[in-house]
Amino acid sequence: MTPILRFDNRFLWAALLSVVALVVSIHVIRFAPTDRNQDIYFSFVEGQRIAAGENPYERVLEGNFRTNQKYATYFPLFYELSAVSQILGLRAYDDWIRFWRVIFGIFDVGITLLLFETCRRRGALLLGVFAAALWGLGRWSLFVVQIAHLDFIPIFFLLLSLFSLQDRPRTALLLFGVSLAFKQFGIFLAPLYLLWAWQESDGDYKAVLKAGIWIGAIPLITALPFLIANAPGFIGSVLFSATRDARTHFSAPSVDVALGLSGPIARLPLLAMLAGVYALAATRTTGVYTSCLLVFAAFIDFNPVLYTHYPAWLVPFVVTAPLDAMGDGSMQGSSPRGISNQPP
Repeated sequence: MTPILRFDNRFLWAALLSVVALVVSIHVIRFAPTDRNQDIYFSFVEGQRIAAGENPYERVLEGNFRTNQKYATYFPLFYELSAVSQILGLRAYDDWIRFWRVIFGIFDVGITLLLFETCRRRGALLLGVFAAALWGLGRWSLFVVQIAHLDFIPIFFLLLSLFSLQDRPRTALLLFGVSLAFKQFGIFLAPLYLLWAWQESDGDYKAVLKAGIWIGAIPLITALPFLIANAPGFIGSVLFSATRDARTHFSAPSVDVALGLSGPIARLPLLAMLAGVYALAATRTTGVYTSCLLVFAAFIDFNPVLYTHYPAWLVPFVVTAPLDAMGDGSMQGSSPRGISNQPP
């Protein structure tokens, strides 16, 4: 079918550059100290603790595993980088956050360009411009800019992992591990990666084990000092998100709250929905990007804890899911080729 409208590539590239310029301008405007009630301040504090030789993961053992006392709940890579930047001279919070705002801004622009390139590589140039605009100028990413949270870094590495999945699968597994090492928000995508490895190896469980090792290598290496120092503290702090009380920045309760559930049992509706996504992927009903979209949609809709920056993780897959249905390069109805047996 002949399209009614045709867009010159020069026009689309000009539109992309305009989006990037606006994204950079927004970051420049927002380069200012951040409210110390925001989560990013506590990443600065955890870096202080590490720089002083303390283990930030031990504090959780003093609590009840239900009430949040600003525990160190992420994997440690960003906390470690926070400590390094302070040791190198950024000891005052205002100086520290100005530096990290620049880094976050670079990754934000990186996500904008990566979404465009992901679509362009599949012949969807116009979709790429739309994807760049939706991400770079949309409400949810702008909110992350406002609070200067670290989400842009793990989102970038997650998207780069998926971008590399067909051509350089082992590199993709390592990049997914980097994303988790910064913030394990994407942990529920790990079964998908293992499932794809199983499908591509025709059910070879050794290939699944190898994929798991590639994914876990960097998170394990960065966490090793804290595991050696106090394994119960580290494990308890990271798993605190699975036991903590329900909390939301929206006036919209999750189904577990409506049913009066609490603690680990409150996560059962979420786990059931995730199992449904994995079943869809296992039967090749959904492609790679659609499967990721459904995982994050289930997490945002069913997790007892919902903060205002969570929807930013959903946005990239709203615009990349249509790629699963596009032609021979599609991942629809199949797993990425060669995930289990290609060189990095």
